[in-house]
Amino acid sequence: MATFITVLRITELLLFVYSLFAVGYLMIFALMALVKTIKAYPPAILFNKIAVIIPAYKEDNVIYDSVSSIKKQDYPVEDYSVIIVSDGMKPETNLRLHSEGIELLVLDKPSGSKANAMAAAVKYLGERKFDIAIVLDADNVVSEGFLKDINDAFCSGARAIQTHRTAKNLNTDIAVLDAISEEINNSIFRKGQVNLGLSSALAGSGMAFDYSWFIEHIPLLKTAGEDKELEIMLLKERIPVRYLDYSPVYDEKTQKVNAFYGQRRRWIAAQFGSLKAGLKELPHAIRSLNIDLINKILQWTILPRVILLGLTGVISVTLSVVQLKLSLKWWIILSVLATALIISVPGNLWNKRSFAAMRRVPLVFLLMFINLFRTKGVNRKYIHTQKGA
Repeated sequence: MATFITVLRITELLLFVYSLFAVGYLMIFALMALVKTIKAYPPAILFNKIAVIIPAYKEDNVIYDSVSSIKKQDYPVEDYSVIIVSDGMKPETNLRLHSEGIELLVLDKPSGSKANAMAAAVKYLGERKFDIAIVLDADNVVSEGFLKDINDAFCSGARAIQTHRTAKNLNTDIAVLDAISEEINNSIFRKGQVNLGLSSALAGSGMAFDYSWFIEHIPLLKTAGEDKELEIMLLKERIPVRYLDYSPVYDEKTQKVNAFYGQRRRWIAAQFGSLKAGLKELPHAIRSLNIDLINKILQWTILPRVILLGLTGVISVTLSVVQLKLSLKWWIILSVLATALIISVPGNLWNKRSFAAMRRVPLVFLLMFINLFRTKGVNRKYIHTQKGA
């Protein structure tokens, strides 16, 4: 019995040390996101040649809005090309896109892999000359100044950029929670990082890269976590990702529980896979003082916020019943974590709709917790998140 109690106490201590690190990390960058506003780059006089690549796997319901927004850019039409990679879309969708003058690459065998779609686009573009490659999702809608914002940043020396992904829809509880999660990520893992002089996290879409770098590295992607693979490649070469907080990309949020579950399962698998790959790079990163890469690897050790919130909550309540004195430090950790998350959410998302959606947080925690044990093999395949009606 004494041995069992000792094991429990050691386990509790180890969990607390981990939680202290994770929550402290989140709070530091949540506060840094409040420090200053990211300023726009000065207007450029040069117009770079831009390739906008849109992988579209069975996205017949949402692709037209995306195309419409990218065709309305305040940017010389001769200086950008839009390439849609049609992966399993209907023939009538392809025909309509083709009739609207969009460059359409139809894959012979649907795969659902964004990495495969981007690699196919690179092969399709061949020897054509571009300066910047932009990757959008098929449900993304952008403002008229989107290409101009990215061009300004590249003319000022940027080689990799993440724009501000934000919710296009808030029509269900799950969509609202997904939107809140996105903005927390924007604050902690993008704006907060950049404000402290570090590299922004990539988000999977709304990304821009130096074209030469892009075509060299895209064929090397191997997993469904392509954004995290790209981060490792960039940071190994000491190429920081800049963050354009002022340039929105409107992203359709997951509306249903089952779609949310599948999407998060893929994301957790991608994080674990990236952490495994990153740990192999850690010794060299330390020796070479590659702070950005070290920071990224540490970042990937942190559990998803809702799991961390749920676990600290469960431990706090349990210890309050079993041994009140031990629970006090956990309640402090839980309070700090809740504060970090609250200050990371922009004011426009604090409304009656958001508070009503909070009732689904226990369900989301349960789904995410189950996902921790269902990641085997997921990082090697794509789980499609259905969007649109």
